[in-house]
Amino acid sequence: MEFRGKKGISRRRFVALAASGVAATAASRQGWAASSTPAAGLELYTVGADLRKDPQGTLKKVAAIGYEEVEVSNLGTVAAAQWRAWIHEAGLRNPSALLPFTMEETGKILEDAKALGVEYVGSSLFLPKTPSFTGKNALETINAATSSLTEDDFKKMAEMANGFGTKAKAAGLQYVYHNHNFEFRVLGSGVRGYDILLRETDPSVVKFEADCGWMKVGGADPVKLLTEHADRFALVHIKDFKNLTHPVTIFGAPDGPVPTELGRGSIDLLPIVRAARRIGVRHFYVEQEPPYTEMPPLEAAAVDYAALHSLLERA
Repeated sequence: MEFRGKKGISRRRFVALAASGVAATAASRQGWAASSTPAAGLELYTVGADLRKDPQGTLKKVAAIGYEEVEVSNLGTVAAAQWRAWIHEAGLRNPSALLPFTMEETGKILEDAKALGVEYVGSSLFLPKTPSFTGKNALETINAATSSLTEDDFKKMAEMANGFGTKAKAAGLQYVYHNHNFEFRVLGSGVRGYDILLRETDPSVVKFEADCGWMKVGGADPVKLLTEHADRFALVHIKDFKNLTHPVTIFGAPDGPVPTELGRGSIDLLPIVRAARRIGVRHFYVEQEPPYTEMPPLEAAAVDYAALHSLLERA
């Protein structure tokens, strides 16, 4: 469901932001290449509702804002090759994709990744055993499944990730694991699920996509994780939340912080971007979580672009 707040920026302001983004991108593209400053990317989940209605038009609007890279997260009923054509037609690059590992046969997922033309393919959520959603609320089902994960479950997930990674490497791809907040729940022995995943996965076939917003929500320090495990992180999601006052490790918890545009929340983003740049991360994606209470998704994406572009230049 989309939410449109009374405080959303005007259409005129959005157009101005988009236009300035295009101008800034065109003017500074040569400078970025010279300084190796990464391009600001967008995880397309952020504008998923618009994308479902008008994929080609939405991708062109994303490019007009100033984004140069996107990450695909849901192919829907559209063939991977068609998505690749639309993305390139819009003048965008797609270095990575998050696809439904465990929901589909791994070989088919890797075929889709190859058809998309990505370098990295990852999972945004998988469990050691796929829960039954029959007749149940999907979010409640995922909440229950992720909240009951044990150390052995995380070890099983690490084993599964190694399997995905081995097959991805054989296909000429790099597998990455994308986190949420539930991985940072402290388990019985005092270890976190994420620590198990880092320890039990094979660095030669499994890398990580750090969702720094969810790390903060779960009570973790993204700067510390990025710095201490520099060789494991290939990609970064940058997101922000309001009212982040205490750790929340339940996925979709009602007492969780409120998603918002970059720079309008509780997270100090610059040290995170600096740490990621220091360890050589090349791909940074905005990913804003719904609901959108103050402005529609594309307007939010324009605000996010301006913030991420500034962070990358300052870092």
